[in-house]
Amino acid sequence: MVFTLNEVRERTYKPRDAWWTVFLVDPLAGRLVVAAANRTSITPNQVTWAAFVLGLGSAACFVMGDWSWLAAGAVMYHLSFVLDCVDGKIARLKGTGTVFGGWLDYVFDRIRVLACAVALMWGQYRLTGQDLYLILGILVVFLDMLRYVDAFQVAKVRRAMRRQLDEAIGGAEEEHDVEPEELIDLQRGFRSRFSWYLVARDWLRDHRVRTHLMSGIEFQMAVFIVGPLLGLVVPVTLAAAGLLLVFEVAIMYKLWLSSRDLTRVLSGMRAGG
Repeated sequence: MVFTLNEVRERTYKPRDAWWTVFLVDPLAGRLVVAAANRTSITPNQVTWAAFVLGLGSAACFVMGDWSWLAAGAVMYHLSFVLDCVDGKIARLKGTGTVFGGWLDYVFDRIRVLACAVALMWGQYRLTGQDLYLILGILVVFLDMLRYVDAFQVAKVRRAMRRQLDEAIGGAEEEHDVEPEELIDLQRGFRSRFSWYLVARDWLRDHRVRTHLMSGIEFQMAVFIVGPLLGLVVPVTLAAAGLLLVFEVAIMYKLWLSSRDLTRVLSGMRAGG
């Protein structure tokens, strides 16, 4: 079977993704998937290992400290991330994904971030003697961990809220012939406060970009690509850290408003019963 680029896009691209991935990774990753799927028997796990090795190579460059090495490390980090996207696309395209492969991909991602953060900040500390870089290394690792733990927990809470709502809707439909669309609005509180958000969200969705503009992916790319390439490791890292925290707080606030709306909906259904 010969796979086309359109098939790769339709079957492997996520409906919404990080803007860095959509604009700077997928155009190359999609073509690599076509070539790999049609001309080789390479497996997703082999690509995962290749991405991991490139990531360690990036860390080795970062620890050298000089700008030329930083630039080389930044390029290698980007290529490592491209391959990190290729493995999942090949798995989805060919149906060869495994639970172990998903675990390996996740673990290697976290090790890559840890290795590159330590190498980048240690290399700059050796070069400048400034303790600030050691603090930044700890900050980068902490924020990366925070983002992925928070993402897991937020998804877990949203699933729990959806289950509660689905169960309540089922009961309401049976007892009172209530239409589901009357009950499922858990974003009323957020939209009433931020009406402009819908316009921005719709534009981003049209371009396959998720509204979380500073996610873990963009944070990593800022720290390990943009900062080193510009020779501005400290300001770029601090700016990216600040933006990441702003978006994390926004997600928590939106989730809190949704929980209030859920309570309102459930209370109204009980009162109606």
